[in-house]
Amino acid sequence: MTRTLDEANRAVSTIMSMPYGVARSAAAEQEAARITAEGPDEARAYALFALVDSYTSTPEAEKAFLPFTQLLRWWDSHPELFDGSDTHSLFWSFKWMVGLLARFPSVPTAQLDATLDDMERRYALAGNGTSAVAGERFAWLRAQGAPGTEEAYRTWITTPRDSFSDCAACLPAGQAEYLAETGRVREAADVVSAAVASGATCGDEPAGMESLLELLLLDLGDASRAAAVHRSATSHLDAAVSKEVAASRHVEFLARTGHPERALRLLHTYPEHLTVSDSPGERLAVLTHVAVATGVLRETHADTPVDLAAVPARTVAELDTWARAEIAPIARAFDARHGTDRHARLLDAAWARQARRLPVELGVLAAAERAAAVPGATPDTMPDALATSLAGADAASPAGVDLAGVTGPRLDADPVTAALARAEGEPDPVEASAAYLTAARLAEEAGRLEDAGFALAEAAQVAATLGDDEGAVPAFARAVGLLRAAGTDPAHVGPVVRAAATAQARAGDVDAALAAVERVHDDVARATGGVPDAPTPAMSEELAARRAAFVAAEERQLRDVHARLLATAGRHAEAARQAESVAEEFGRAGLPFDAAHAFWLAGSALRAAGDATAAVDPLRAALEGLAATGARADLASVADELVGTLRGLGRAEEADAVAASLVP
Repeated sequence: MTRTLDEANRAVSTIMSMPYGVARSAAAEQEAARITAEGPDEARAYALFALVDSYTSTPEAEKAFLPFTQLLRWWDSHPELFDGSDTHSLFWSFKWMVGLLARFPSVPTAQLDATLDDMERRYALAGNGTSAVAGERFAWLRAQGAPGTEEAYRTWITTPRDSFSDCAACLPAGQAEYLAETGRVREAADVVSAAVASGATCGDEPAGMESLLELLLLDLGDASRAAAVHRSATSHLDAAVSKEVAASRHVEFLARTGHPERALRLLHTYPEHLTVSDSPGERLAVLTHVAVATGVLRETHADTPVDLAAVPARTVAELDTWARAEIAPIARAFDARHGTDRHARLLDAAWARQARRLPVELGVLAAAERAAAVPGATPDTMPDALATSLAGADAASPAGVDLAGVTGPRLDADPVTAALARAEGEPDPVEASAAYLTAARLAEEAGRLEDAGFALAEAAQVAATLGDDEGAVPAFARAVGLLRAAGTDPAHVGPVVRAAATAQARAGDVDAALAAVERVHDDVARATGGVPDAPTPAMSEELAARRAAFVAAEERQLRDVHARLLATAGRHAEAARQAESVAEEFGRAGLPFDAAHAFWLAGSALRAAGDATAAVDPLRAALEGLAATGARADLASVADELVGTLRGLGRAEEADAVAASLVP
């Protein structure tokens, strides 16, 4: 039975709200095919646009050309079936297609010229503004290194904005890239700085323009601003729809500013960026930034091991050689199409950047110590002073653990309370950390070790969130030591140890992180001795029940973190067994969201262990649990993994059924 227009549109809207990935693309394919075959015809334009959109931000971007052509033909034959939103989407997607075609060197210049001419003609017939066409003509001339690029740039930036212009975040980012390429680095930095200050955002911004700005500031020699921008960019990276280029810029920045360990750590966080991209053009950009970094690192870390999936390199030197070998044919293909040497010149400029380095202090806690004006420390000696002051105790997992609620009783000493209030209301991470460090120091001087430990843990968590694992690990260790010295209930120490473990694992010491989590779990078990299920003279019935529930919850979380650390350590079979056990515990406790995430971990670990067949059931359980909780973003991500697993097993019909289940 044919659905109503509202029903079909709701189905497509559900797809449009999903994160980009295999599951979304599969669902969009099915919905476009269904509406094309069954109607209603008024929904076809929306369904085809959703399919184009679903492809363009994935490694399957090349597939977008077919549904775009179908959408265009549908417009030519039935413009009356396009409402205002459909019409705008059609003309907006023209921009995507021109930009996408330009990023594939196999697409002939004549085809691109013809597509641009068709875009201009259709925009004129529809009475649209000329900003988008001017922008795409400039971008295409720039891509070729063709004469007239500067004139086209001027035309673009002086053309009045309209409803098809790039957004307030994307426009300055594109503008600054060209200014920097043509040597106007200061002007480029000013353009991006103004955009960042305005608060402009979109799917990839501000992560993209901040990653560009940090490199511009590096070339301008502005170390302090570069550090601040890098911290902000790091905090925005995870939210970006497409983070490949931004992350690769960070890798270059870290290598050129004297942070080789961080650069390599970031490479290992996103190994897929080296081999998977939506186009050859994007891959060329990513690999060029990475090769600049490996060119720098090769001088001092040539033999440092790397382990990057699908990359046949085992050391930094081999990675550098491999990346440059991958880059060369792509650059040659673009220059051959354009009949210019633009990409050869861009590579020469990139290799020249290897010599332009600037030491930049990125340590959040080191800067915070200076801001807190710790007695006896000076700017020159502060990093060493920090290391000394934080030495001691133990440490250990996942970032994002909320320390709120485990910071013990509210501090009642006025200076400490004031420092904490300042920290909690401070948006700048360095200033917030400085206030937490001040609170920790004042509390410790007053002999309030528990308060000091929790305050120091908060400072460490800020640092860990911004990638300062080198500062966070010893700070967390000191915090745990203070809490243990204070005799803090192990169930309250647990969240701090869990928060610490990710920083320690990222820093390369997974075994120590595992040991720390195991120790605090044992401490909790010993301290409770089986939490009393009846009141005692010192504990009311209500308080006993609340404590029992809190301890049980913390033990589950510790086991969950332990399973994740096992997976990080490559002990995938063990991780899967423990994750499934913890998932069942979460389920019995009435926590379907946590149970789903534990099942997800079990499925992922089984895939990593090479047992794709066994991974299907826990991934299905994760999908069902997330569907019940309404966590659509996570739901789509699990669906991506399950669809990919089923397709890899040759179970295409089951994979299609999973994708279909995501759409009402």
